[in-house]
Amino acid sequence: MNRDLFKTTSLGIQHVLAMYAGAVIVPIIVGGALGLTGEQLTYLVSIDILMCGVATLLQVWKNRFFGIGLPVVLGCTFTAVAPMIAIGGEHGISAIYGAILVSGLIVILISTIFSKLVKFFPPVVTGSVVTIIGITLIPVAMNNIAGGEGSADYGSLTNISLAFSTLLFILLLYRFTRGFIRSISILIGLLAGTAVAYLIGMVDFSEVSEASWVHLPTPFYFGMPTFEWSAILTMTIVAIISLVESSGVYFVLGEITEKKITEKDLSKGYRAEGLAIVLGGLFNAFPYTTYSQNVGLLQLSGVKRNNVIYTAGIILVLLGLIPKIGAFTTVIPTSVLGGAMVAMFGMVIAAGIKMLSRIDFNSQENLLIVACSIGMGLGVTTVPAIFNNLPEGIHILTSNGIVIGSLTAIVLNIIFHLAPRKKANHPVQEQQAS
Repeated sequence: MNRDLFKTTSLGIQHVLAMYAGAVIVPIIVGGALGLTGEQLTYLVSIDILMCGVATLLQVWKNRFFGIGLPVVLGCTFTAVAPMIAIGGEHGISAIYGAILVSGLIVILISTIFSKLVKFFPPVVTGSVVTIIGITLIPVAMNNIAGGEGSADYGSLTNISLAFSTLLFILLLYRFTRGFIRSISILIGLLAGTAVAYLIGMVDFSEVSEASWVHLPTPFYFGMPTFEWSAILTMTIVAIISLVESSGVYFVLGEITEKKITEKDLSKGYRAEGLAIVLGGLFNAFPYTTYSQNVGLLQLSGVKRNNVIYTAGIILVLLGLIPKIGAFTTVIPTSVLGGAMVAMFGMVIAAGIKMLSRIDFNSQENLLIVACSIGMGLGVTTVPAIFNNLPEGIHILTSNGIVIGSLTAIVLNIIFHLAPRKKANHPVQEQQAS
C-alpha cells in the first residue's frame, strides 16, 4: 500500500514539475508588465498555483454538472498573456478581472451549445489568432532580455549574456536529453540562469525571507473588478480559443485512455473550464486551459489513472498556500526570464503555425483569411493609434490587435466558407419547402 502511495505521489509530482514553469511564468510576466510590487507578485504567483490545482480537480472530478473525468491538468493559458497586459495597461488591473469573470460566465452559458459553434472556429481561424498572439508577445520577451523596459541597466552586456546563456542552456537540454528532463527543460533553464545570476550578485532574496509561510486566498485581492466592453470581448475570444484547443486535448486523451468522448462529456469539460475561469477572476488569478505538455508526459509514463492527476491537483493547492514558494519564483532576474520567453513565446507562434498546417493552402480563400487577420492584428499592435478618430462604439473593436485580428479571421471565414454553402443549399431548401 505504501509503495503504491509513493508511486502515485511521485507521478503526481512529475506532472506538477512538467507544468510548473508554464504556470508560474504567466503571473510573473503579467505582474512584471503591470508594475506590481514584490508582495503583490508573490500573491499573484501563489494564488495562480493554487487555482491551477483547483481547476485541475474540477476537471478530473466528473459529476452531473461539470468535469470531463479524464487525466487532464489545467494551467494558465499563454493565449491570455498579451491581452491581459494590453487591458491592464489601458484600463487597469481591475478591468482584467472584470473581463475574466464575464468571459468565464459566458463559457459556462455556451458550454452546452459550443460543440455546434465549432464550425466558426476551424484551424484557419484558431491558427491565425494563436499566431497573432504569439507575435504580439515577442516584444515583451525582447525587452526582458535587455533587463526590462525602463530598467537602469537596460541593454547591458550582462543582461544580454545572461538571457542568451539561459536560452542556449534550454536548447542544449532539449537537444541532448529525453523524457522527463526534456519536458522540464525550461524550468531547469530558469533555475540554472538564476543560479548564475546569484553568483554575480543579481539576485535578491529579501522578498523570500519577508514572505509568510502560509496564507489563505483573498477574493478581489486587487480590488473590485471593473467592466470594459473591449476587455470583455478580448477575454471572451481568448476563452473560446482555449475551448477549441481543449477540445483537441480531450479527444487525444480519449484515444489514450480508450474512452469515447460524447457531446455531453465535452459540455461538462467546457463547463468545468468556465467555472475555473470564474474562480480565477474572483480570486485574482487567471484564465485556465488544458496543458498539452502533461498529455505528452502521460504518454511517456504510460500511467493513465485519474488518481495521479488528483494527487497533482492537491500538490498544486498545497504549494499555492505557501507564499515562500511563490516568492522564490519572483527572484528570477528579468533577463533570465527573457531568455526563456523567446523559446516559450516562439512556441506559441509555432503552435499557431502548426494549427494552420492543417488547412489547405492551395485555397486562395484560406490564404486571404490568414493574410488579412494576421496583417490586421500585427498592424494595430504596432500602430495602435490608427483608429483613434473612430466613434467610441467602433473603437472598442479596433483598439486591440488581437481582437481586430480575431474578428477579421472569424468574419472572413464566414464569408468565404460558410455563407456560400448556405447560398448553394437555398434553392434545394425552397424546393423541399414547396
